[in-house]
Amino acid sequence: MRFIDLSLPLEDDRGWAPWWARTRVKYQDHRFGRRAIRLLFGLGAKYLRGGLGWSNEVLKLSTHGTTHVDAPWHYAPVSEGRPARTIDEMPLDWFYGPGVVLDLSHLPSDAAATTADITSAVEQTGHKLSPGDIVLIRTGNDARWRKREYYSSGPGVSAEATRWLIEQGVRLMGIDAWGWDRPLAAQAKEAKATGRTDLFWEAHYVGIDREYCQIERLANLDQLPPHGFTVCAFPLKVKRGSGGPARVVALLDG
Repeated sequence: MRFIDLSLPLEDDRGWAPWWARTRVKYQDHRFGRRAIRLLFGLGAKYLRGGLGWSNEVLKLSTHGTTHVDAPWHYAPVSEGRPARTIDEMPLDWFYGPGVVLDLSHLPSDAAATTADITSAVEQTGHKLSPGDIVLIRTGNDARWRKREYYSSGPGVSAEATRWLIEQGVRLMGIDAWGWDRPLAAQAKEAKATGRTDLFWEAHYVGIDREYCQIERLANLDQLPPHGFTVCAFPLKVKRGSGGPARVVALLDG
């Protein structure tokens, strides 16, 4: 079996991420660990093998600050007329299943994929979607990781196309862009210009009517075949969380 890592690294991104999307990783080396052991237990360096202690890292991040899974609670407090479920309430079998990659990398960076775009991409895979399939949208935006434009570019998926996927029995879908929707600044600009209330965050708000989960900020989808692999995307069990960071991996036979 072959493993393909579909996750971005969890790292300090202050050098390129906007202030509202930053993750901080504070590194504490073995010398720091030596001082911690002396403080906690009164043991000096002569009691430690090599004269050093443990290393450690301190993380400060949003539950959506790296590769992660969105729970229905992220979209709204209610889903399908019931209290929306948080990430710790979601069944684990949602996050393990057959994967399908749809290539939408040809779309403009501010586009929202239509149902026609999605159905055409499905046809190109030669695979018929089945309930439980995990659909991954390849935009190629992961190539912009570590650049400021990563957060403001990359095509997304429209509300209508999201509904269509749910109607095929897809309950977990993912994308290699910063978000499932097209860039939020473009949506906000259009909403202001038209006065419409159905444009901003349109795909996410589908979760009010139909329960589903998204994986955002994937990577390396170009290394996968169109289908014939398994996705493992278990999120961290964050109590009452709107989402959870996840180490998303594709499993391929042979």
